[in-house]
Amino acid sequence: MSTASSDAPLSVAVPLRDKSMRRERLWALWGSYGALTFFAFLFLIPPIYTLTTSLKTSAEISSRQGSPWLVQHPVLDNFVELLSSPTFQGFIWNSVKITVVVVILSIVISILAAFALARMRFWGSAALATGVFLTYLVPESLLFIPMFQIVGKLGLMNNTWSLVLLYPTLTVPFCTWVMIGYFSSIPKELDEAALIDGASYLQMLVKIFIPVAMPGIIAATIFAFTVSWGQFLYPLAFLFSSDQMVLTVGIVTELIRGDVFQWGKIMAGSLIAALPPVIIYAFLMDYYISGLTAGATKG
Repeated sequence: MSTASSDAPLSVAVPLRDKSMRRERLWALWGSYGALTFFAFLFLIPPIYTLTTSLKTSAEISSRQGSPWLVQHPVLDNFVELLSSPTFQGFIWNSVKITVVVVILSIVISILAAFALARMRFWGSAALATGVFLTYLVPESLLFIPMFQIVGKLGLMNNTWSLVLLYPTLTVPFCTWVMIGYFSSIPKELDEAALIDGASYLQMLVKIFIPVAMPGIIAATIFAFTVSWGQFLYPLAFLFSSDQMVLTVGIVTELIRGDVFQWGKIMAGSLIAALPPVIIYAFLMDYYISGLTAGATKG
């Protein structure tokens, strides 16, 4: 009798504890969904307002009747006028060619530098690897001051190709850090096996490290593309004429004249400029997250 009576409270306490844990998990789940919904709504306000404004005529934008969040008579005139403008087409072409060249240079330099620092150990390699990442922490607002003098002495002022020299100062340090983390995570037994088989370091890099570290390379490529495509300060400081402008700066300089803001075209241009990064992140987000995670926890 005493044993049965002592087991009864335990049999009652276990379901109560399980019920309490389920209730806590349910509250945590609803709290997470609530916070996610709030921040998603908060961050989606600017894109939604940009989209609605881009679909309005100038008369509707300046009119005080109706809600600024609703479009009474949606039109695509702002997009059509921008995409058919030779000046705007030049902005797009300048951005595309500079971004492609910068991404290729950044990835090539980062892979070679990361492989040397992560695998070809030499005196001071660890300190140099740390120093490479620390250079990324220097604000670009400080870097562009000495860069202005360097570009001026090279005779590349107001030249789109000057950005090929400037953007890697922002992309290479971070991309190298990401690649160091990925290369460091690769087992060293692969190096030893390749060296025993007579492979050179270049063959090891091409045939072993690059295929294995492809997620890290994709993450570094996405980062380099994002920085190159969306950079604003350097083009604003080093480019002056319309034929040399890139998309981010051209939208502001050409569509704002004194106190006259062509809001419809500005918003349409902003959406066009934001479209390539959105598409890339939508399809390659998993690679980007895994690459940044490895770069942050390895090496």
